[in-house]
Amino acid sequence: MNILVTGANGFIGRNLIINLKRLNDCEISEYDIDSNYDDLKAFLIKADVIVHLAGVNRPERDNEFRKGNSLFSQHICNILCEIKRQPLIIFASSIQAELDNPYGISKRIAEQEFFRLKENYNVPVAVFRLPGVFGKWCRPNYNSVVATFCYNIARGLPITIFDPNHKIDLVYIDDVIRSFIDVINHEYTETGNNFYSVKPVYNISLKDLADTIQSFRDSRTSLKLPDFNDRIEKCLYATYLSYMQEDDFAYSLEQRIDQRGELAELLKSDFAGQIFVSRTRPGITRGDHYHDTKVEKFAVLDGEAVIRFRQIYTNEIIEYPVSGKDFKVVDIPPGYTHAIENIGNKDLIVLFWADEIFNPSTPDTFFEPVIKGNKS
Repeated sequence: MNILVTGANGFIGRNLIINLKRLNDCEISEYDIDSNYDDLKAFLIKADVIVHLAGVNRPERDNEFRKGNSLFSQHICNILCEIKRQPLIIFASSIQAELDNPYGISKRIAEQEFFRLKENYNVPVAVFRLPGVFGKWCRPNYNSVVATFCYNIARGLPITIFDPNHKIDLVYIDDVIRSFIDVINHEYTETGNNFYSVKPVYNISLKDLADTIQSFRDSRTSLKLPDFNDRIEKCLYATYLSYMQEDDFAYSLEQRIDQRGELAELLKSDFAGQIFVSRTRPGITRGDHYHDTKVEKFAVLDGEAVIRFRQIYTNEIIEYPVSGKDFKVVDIPPGYTHAIENIGNKDLIVLFWADEIFNPSTPDTFFEPVIKGNKS
Protein backbone atom coordinates (compact mmCIF):
# COMPACT_ATOMS: atom_id res chain seq x y z
CA MET A 1 0.00 0.00 0.00
CA ASN A 2 1.35 3.41 -0.99
CA ILE A 3 0.40 6.35 1.23
CA LEU A 4 0.99 9.92 0.11
CA VAL A 5 1.33 12.41 2.96
CA THR A 6 1.16 16.08 2.07
CA GLY A 7 2.53 18.46 4.66
CA ALA A 8 4.92 15.66 5.58
CA ASN A 9 7.34 17.89 7.48
CA GLY A 10 4.68 19.53 9.62
CA PHE A 11 3.64 18.71 13.15
CA ILE A 12 0.96 16.15 12.31
CA GLY A 13 2.88 14.88 9.28
CA ARG A 14 6.01 14.02 11.23
CA ASN A 15 4.03 12.15 13.86
CA LEU A 16 1.99 10.32 11.23
CA ILE A 17 4.99 9.22 9.17
CA ILE A 18 6.77 7.82 12.24
CA ASN A 19 3.71 5.68 12.89
CA LEU A 20 3.24 4.65 9.26
CA LYS A 21 6.83 3.45 9.07
CA ARG A 22 6.00 0.92 11.79
CA LEU A 23 3.29 -0.64 9.62
CA ASN A 24 3.97 -3.65 7.41
CA ASP A 25 3.75 -3.40 3.62
CA CYS A 26 3.53 0.38 3.65
CA GLU A 27 5.36 2.64 1.18
CA ILE A 28 5.28 6.34 2.03
CA SER A 29 5.49 9.25 -0.40
CA GLU A 30 6.27 12.55 1.33
CA TYR A 31 5.24 15.91 -0.12
CA ASP A 32 5.88 19.26 1.51
CA ILE A 33 6.48 22.89 0.65
CA ASP A 34 10.06 22.16 -0.47
CA SER A 35 8.99 19.30 -2.75
CA ASN A 36 9.05 19.56 -6.51
CA TYR A 37 5.55 20.60 -7.58
CA ASP A 38 5.84 18.40 -10.69
CA ASP A 39 6.38 15.35 -8.48
CA LEU A 40 2.86 15.65 -7.06
CA LYS A 41 1.27 13.99 -10.08
CA ALA A 42 3.72 11.09 -9.90
CA PHE A 43 2.92 10.63 -6.24
CA LEU A 44 -0.83 10.72 -6.92
CA ILE A 45 -0.57 8.15 -9.72
CA LYS A 46 0.70 5.47 -7.34
CA ALA A 47 -1.10 6.53 -4.14
CA ASP A 48 -3.60 4.12 -2.60
CA VAL A 49 -4.19 6.55 0.27
CA ILE A 50 -3.74 10.32 0.46
CA VAL A 51 -3.44 11.96 3.86
CA HIS A 52 -3.76 15.62 3.02
CA LEU A 53 -2.23 17.70 5.80
CA ALA A 54 -0.62 20.50 3.80
CA GLY A 55 -2.09 23.94 4.26
CA VAL A 56 -1.55 27.53 5.24
CA ASN A 57 -2.68 29.00 8.56
CA ARG A 58 -0.42 31.95 9.32
CA PRO A 59 0.35 33.69 6.02
CA GLU A 60 1.55 37.25 5.59
CA ARG A 61 -1.42 38.03 3.31
CA ASP A 62 -4.98 36.69 3.45
CA ASN A 63 -4.99 35.69 -0.23
CA GLU A 64 -2.40 33.03 0.60
CA PHE A 65 -5.12 31.11 2.47
CA ARG A 66 -6.87 30.53 -0.84
CA LYS A 67 -3.71 29.47 -2.62
CA GLY A 68 -2.40 27.16 0.10
CA ASN A 69 -5.69 25.62 1.19
CA SER A 70 -8.55 25.69 -1.33
CA LEU A 71 -6.61 25.96 -4.61
CA PHE A 72 -4.02 23.34 -3.69
CA SER A 73 -6.78 20.93 -2.65
CA GLN A 74 -8.59 21.66 -5.91
CA HIS A 75 -5.36 20.91 -7.78
CA ILE A 76 -5.14 17.48 -6.14
CA CYS A 77 -8.74 16.76 -7.09
CA ASN A 78 -8.17 17.84 -10.69
CA ILE A 79 -5.16 15.57 -11.07
CA LEU A 80 -7.10 12.61 -9.66
CA CYS A 81 -9.87 13.23 -12.14
CA GLU A 82 -7.35 13.44 -14.97
CA ILE A 83 -5.59 10.19 -14.08
CA LYS A 84 -8.87 8.48 -13.10
CA ARG A 85 -7.64 7.32 -9.69
CA GLN A 86 -9.84 6.68 -6.64
CA PRO A 87 -7.54 6.55 -3.62
CA LEU A 88 -8.83 6.93 -0.11
CA ILE A 89 -8.48 10.59 0.87
CA ILE A 90 -8.09 11.69 4.48
CA PHE A 91 -8.27 15.47 4.78
CA ALA A 92 -7.24 17.29 7.94
CA SER A 93 -9.57 20.26 8.03
CA SER A 94 -10.27 22.54 10.98
CA ILE A 95 -13.18 23.51 13.19
CA GLN A 96 -12.43 26.98 11.83
CA ALA A 97 -14.20 25.81 8.65
CA GLU A 98 -17.44 26.59 10.49
CA LEU A 99 -16.45 30.28 10.65
CA ASP A 100 -16.42 33.00 8.04
CA ASN A 101 -12.85 34.17 8.50
CA PRO A 102 -10.35 33.87 5.61
CA TYR A 103 -8.75 30.72 7.02
CA GLY A 104 -12.06 29.04 7.79
CA ILE A 105 -13.50 29.88 4.37
CA SER A 106 -10.44 28.45 2.59
CA LYS A 107 -10.72 25.23 4.59
CA ARG A 108 -14.44 24.95 3.91
CA ILE A 109 -13.90 25.37 0.17
CA ALA A 110 -11.22 22.66 0.31
CA GLU A 111 -13.70 20.34 2.04
CA GLN A 112 -16.24 21.01 -0.69
CA GLU A 113 -13.72 20.11 -3.38
CA PHE A 114 -13.15 16.69 -1.82
CA PHE A 115 -16.87 16.11 -1.23
CA ARG A 116 -17.49 16.95 -4.89
CA LEU A 117 -14.87 14.40 -5.86
CA LYS A 118 -16.59 11.85 -3.63
CA GLU A 119 -20.02 12.54 -5.13
CA ASN A 120 -19.03 12.71 -8.77
CA TYR A 121 -16.30 10.08 -8.98
CA ASN A 122 -17.06 7.79 -6.02
CA VAL A 123 -13.75 8.59 -4.36
CA PRO A 124 -13.72 7.61 -0.65
CA VAL A 125 -13.19 10.73 1.44
CA ALA A 126 -12.79 11.20 5.20
CA VAL A 127 -12.74 14.81 6.41
CA PHE A 128 -11.65 15.54 9.96
CA ARG A 129 -12.54 18.96 11.35
CA LEU A 130 -9.84 19.09 13.98
CA PRO A 131 -9.83 21.37 17.02
CA GLY A 132 -6.47 22.39 18.51
CA VAL A 133 -4.01 19.51 18.27
CA PHE A 134 -1.23 19.23 20.84
CA GLY A 135 1.74 16.94 21.33
CA LYS A 136 5.44 16.60 20.59
CA TRP A 137 7.02 18.49 17.68
CA CYS A 138 4.37 21.19 17.36
CA ARG A 139 5.81 24.62 16.58
CA PRO A 140 5.70 26.99 19.59
CA ASN A 141 4.83 30.69 19.38
CA TYR A 142 2.99 30.01 16.14
CA ASN A 143 -0.57 28.67 16.27
CA SER A 144 -0.66 26.27 19.24
CA VAL A 145 -1.26 27.64 22.71
CA VAL A 146 -0.16 24.33 24.26
CA ALA A 147 3.14 24.35 22.38
CA THR A 148 3.72 27.99 23.31
CA PHE A 149 2.94 27.46 27.00
CA CYS A 150 5.13 24.35 27.16
CA TYR A 151 8.05 25.96 25.36
CA ASN A 152 8.00 29.18 27.38
CA ILE A 153 7.34 27.66 30.79
CA ALA A 154 10.08 25.04 30.28
CA ARG A 155 12.49 27.95 29.75
CA GLY A 156 11.18 30.21 32.50
CA LEU A 157 9.78 32.64 29.93
CA PRO A 158 6.54 34.59 30.47
CA ILE A 159 3.24 33.58 28.87
CA THR A 160 0.35 35.86 27.94
CA ILE A 161 -3.28 35.07 28.71
CA PHE A 162 -5.89 37.62 27.67
CA ASP A 163 -8.90 35.75 29.04
CA PRO A 164 -8.01 33.12 31.70
CA ASN A 165 -11.56 31.73 31.70
CA HIS A 166 -11.69 31.21 27.95
CA LYS A 167 -12.10 27.50 27.18
CA ILE A 168 -10.63 25.68 24.22
CA ASP A 169 -11.11 22.22 22.71
CA LEU A 170 -8.02 20.08 22.28
CA VAL A 171 -7.16 16.66 20.88
CA TYR A 172 -3.91 14.78 21.44
CA ILE A 173 -1.64 13.99 18.52
CA ASP A 174 -1.52 10.24 19.22
CA ASP A 175 -5.33 10.10 19.12
CA VAL A 176 -5.34 11.99 15.81
CA ILE A 177 -2.81 9.59 14.30
CA ARG A 178 -4.67 6.55 15.59
CA SER A 179 -7.91 7.84 14.04
CA PHE A 180 -6.21 8.37 10.68
CA ILE A 181 -4.72 4.88 10.72
CA ASP A 182 -8.07 3.39 11.72
CA VAL A 183 -9.59 4.98 8.62
CA ILE A 184 -6.77 3.59 6.49
CA ASN A 185 -7.44 0.13 7.97
CA HIS A 186 -11.21 0.54 7.45
CA GLU A 187 -11.80 0.37 11.21
CA TYR A 188 -13.38 3.80 11.61
CA THR A 189 -16.67 5.20 10.33
CA GLU A 190 -17.88 8.75 9.89
CA THR A 191 -19.92 10.40 12.64
CA GLY A 192 -22.46 11.92 10.26
CA ASN A 193 -22.60 14.82 7.79
CA ASN A 194 -19.57 13.33 6.00
CA PHE A 195 -17.26 14.32 8.85
CA TYR A 196 -15.03 12.20 11.02
CA SER A 197 -13.93 13.08 14.54
CA VAL A 198 -11.08 12.37 16.94
CA LYS A 199 -11.86 11.31 20.48
CA PRO A 200 -11.49 12.21 23.22
CA VAL A 201 -11.84 15.97 22.94
CA TYR A 202 -10.58 17.87 25.97
CA ASN A 203 -12.21 21.15 27.00
CA ILE A 204 -10.02 23.25 29.26
CA SER A 205 -9.70 26.89 30.28
CA LEU A 206 -6.52 28.78 29.48
CA LYS A 207 -5.93 29.32 33.20
CA ASP A 208 -6.19 25.62 33.99
CA LEU A 209 -3.99 24.82 31.03
CA ALA A 210 -1.30 27.26 32.15
CA ASP A 211 -1.52 26.17 35.80
CA THR A 212 -1.20 22.51 34.84
CA ILE A 213 1.86 23.09 32.67
CA GLN A 214 3.42 25.33 35.32
CA SER A 215 2.95 22.52 37.86
CA PHE A 216 5.13 20.30 35.67
CA ARG A 217 7.99 22.76 35.92
CA ASP A 218 7.42 23.12 39.67
CA SER A 219 7.45 19.34 40.13
CA ARG A 220 11.23 19.29 40.06
CA THR A 221 11.21 21.00 43.44
CA SER A 222 7.89 19.77 44.83
CA LEU A 223 8.63 16.25 43.49
CA LYS A 224 4.87 15.87 42.99
CA LEU A 225 3.88 13.62 40.11
CA PRO A 226 1.02 14.68 37.83
CA ASP A 227 -2.30 12.91 38.19
CA PHE A 228 -1.83 10.26 35.52
CA ASN A 229 -5.40 9.05 36.04
CA ASP A 230 -6.42 12.29 34.30
CA ARG A 231 -5.55 11.55 30.67
CA ILE A 232 -5.23 15.14 29.53
CA GLU A 233 -2.75 15.75 32.35
CA LYS A 234 -0.81 12.65 31.30
CA CYS A 235 -0.73 13.81 27.66
CA LEU A 236 0.16 17.38 28.60
CA TYR A 237 3.03 16.15 30.77
CA ALA A 238 4.46 14.09 27.91
CA THR A 239 4.09 17.13 25.66
CA TYR A 240 5.77 19.44 28.17
CA LEU A 241 8.81 17.18 28.50
CA SER A 242 9.23 17.18 24.72
CA TYR A 243 9.79 20.96 24.82
CA MET A 244 12.52 20.92 27.43
CA GLN A 245 15.97 22.10 26.47
CA GLU A 246 18.35 19.23 25.83
CA ASP A 247 20.81 20.47 28.44
CA ASP A 248 18.03 20.52 31.05
CA PHE A 249 16.88 16.90 31.12
CA ALA A 250 18.67 16.14 34.41
CA TYR A 251 18.17 17.79 37.80
CA SER A 252 19.65 17.33 41.26
CA LEU A 253 17.78 16.22 44.34
CA GLU A 254 18.05 17.78 47.77
CA GLN A 255 20.03 15.45 50.05
CA ARG A 256 19.74 15.06 53.79
CA ILE A 257 23.19 14.24 55.07
CA ASP A 258 24.27 13.05 58.53
CA GLN A 259 26.78 10.61 60.02
CA ARG A 260 24.75 7.66 58.76
CA GLY A 261 24.92 8.68 55.09
CA GLU A 262 22.57 10.46 52.69
CA LEU A 263 18.85 10.35 51.93
CA ALA A 264 16.93 11.98 49.09
CA GLU A 265 13.25 12.06 48.14
CA LEU A 266 12.62 11.14 44.51
CA LEU A 267 8.90 11.32 43.77
CA LYS A 268 5.68 12.20 45.56
CA SER A 269 2.06 11.54 44.70
CA ASP A 270 -1.18 12.38 46.45
CA PHE A 271 -2.50 9.01 45.29
CA ALA A 272 0.57 6.76 45.43
CA GLY A 273 2.69 8.07 48.30
CA GLN A 274 6.37 8.77 47.84
CA ILE A 275 9.66 7.16 46.82
CA PHE A 276 13.02 7.97 48.35
CA VAL A 277 16.53 6.53 48.32
CA SER A 278 19.26 6.30 50.95
CA ARG A 279 22.98 5.63 51.10
CA THR A 280 24.06 4.13 54.43
CA ARG A 281 27.62 3.63 55.74
CA PRO A 282 28.86 0.16 56.77
CA GLY A 283 27.81 -0.87 60.27
CA ILE A 284 25.07 1.78 60.46
CA THR A 285 21.41 1.04 61.26
CA ARG A 286 18.49 3.13 60.06
CA GLY A 287 14.95 2.97 61.37
CA ASP A 288 13.99 1.69 64.83
CA HIS A 289 10.46 3.02 64.51
CA TYR A 290 6.95 1.80 63.72
CA HIS A 291 3.80 3.14 62.10
CA ASP A 292 0.14 2.86 63.07
CA THR A 293 -1.22 2.84 59.53
CA LYS A 294 1.53 3.85 57.08
CA VAL A 295 3.08 0.99 55.13
CA GLU A 296 6.36 0.87 53.26
CA LYS A 297 8.40 -1.30 50.92
CA PHE A 298 12.20 -1.63 51.04
CA ALA A 299 14.37 -2.77 48.14
CA VAL A 300 18.17 -3.00 48.47
CA LEU A 301 19.78 -1.91 45.22
CA ASP A 302 23.43 -2.37 46.20
CA GLY A 303 25.16 -3.81 49.23
CA GLU A 304 24.32 -6.29 51.99
CA ALA A 305 21.87 -5.68 54.82
CA VAL A 306 19.57 -7.26 57.32
CA ILE A 307 16.08 -5.95 57.99
CA ARG A 308 14.80 -6.66 61.48
CA PHE A 309 11.20 -6.57 62.73
CA ARG A 310 9.57 -6.82 66.10
CA GLN A 311 5.86 -6.65 66.73
CA ILE A 312 5.71 -3.89 69.33
CA TYR A 313 3.88 -6.07 71.91
CA THR A 314 6.34 -8.97 71.65
CA ASN A 315 10.04 -9.56 72.20
CA GLU A 316 10.53 -11.82 69.17
CA ILE A 317 12.84 -10.39 66.51
CA ILE A 318 12.42 -11.44 62.88
CA GLU A 319 15.34 -11.04 60.47
CA TYR A 320 15.38 -10.79 56.69
CA PRO A 321 18.84 -10.83 55.04
CA VAL A 322 18.72 -8.76 51.85
CA SER A 323 21.20 -8.08 49.08
CA GLY A 324 21.47 -5.90 46.03
CA LYS A 325 22.15 -9.08 44.09
CA ASP A 326 18.58 -10.30 44.62
CA PHE A 327 16.37 -7.23 44.06
CA LYS A 328 14.04 -8.50 46.76
CA VAL A 329 11.19 -6.30 48.04
CA VAL A 330 10.37 -6.41 51.73
CA ASP A 331 6.96 -5.21 52.95
CA ILE A 332 6.87 -3.19 56.18
CA PRO A 333 3.53 -3.79 57.95
CA PRO A 334 2.09 -1.39 60.54
CA GLY A 335 2.60 -2.19 64.22
CA TYR A 336 6.07 -3.66 63.62
CA THR A 337 9.08 -1.65 64.64
CA HIS A 338 11.71 -2.14 61.99
CA ALA A 339 15.31 -1.28 61.16
CA ILE A 340 17.78 -1.95 58.38
CA GLU A 341 21.48 -2.47 59.13
CA ASN A 342 24.32 -2.30 56.63
CA ILE A 343 26.26 -5.52 57.31
CA GLY A 344 28.52 -5.18 54.27
CA ASN A 345 31.84 -3.45 53.77
CA LYS A 346 30.59 -0.73 51.40
CA ASP A 347 27.79 1.80 51.26
CA LEU A 348 24.28 0.36 51.22
CA ILE A 349 21.85 1.77 48.62
CA VAL A 350 18.17 1.27 49.42
CA LEU A 351 15.02 2.32 47.57
CA PHE A 352 12.01 3.03 49.78
CA TRP A 353 8.31 3.47 49.02
CA ALA A 354 5.72 4.75 51.50
CA ASP A 355 2.00 4.81 50.78
CA GLU A 356 1.64 8.44 51.82
CA ILE A 357 3.64 11.63 51.59
CA PHE A 358 5.41 12.41 54.83
CA ASN A 359 3.57 15.08 56.78
CA PRO A 360 5.56 16.51 59.73
CA SER A 361 2.34 17.46 61.55
CA THR A 362 1.04 13.86 61.42
CA PRO A 363 4.12 11.74 60.77
CA ASP A 364 2.70 8.38 61.94
CA THR A 365 6.28 7.48 62.88
CA PHE A 366 7.12 6.49 66.47
CA PHE A 367 10.53 5.61 67.87
CA GLU A 368 10.82 2.07 69.23
CA PRO A 369 14.10 0.08 69.05
CA VAL A 370 13.81 -3.29 67.42
CA ILE A 371 16.57 -4.51 69.72
CA LYS A 372 15.65 -3.11 73.10
CA GLY A 373 18.26 -0.72 74.39
CA ASN A 374 19.32 0.30 70.89
CA LYS A 375 19.45 4.11 70.60
CA SER A 376 19.99 4.43 66.84
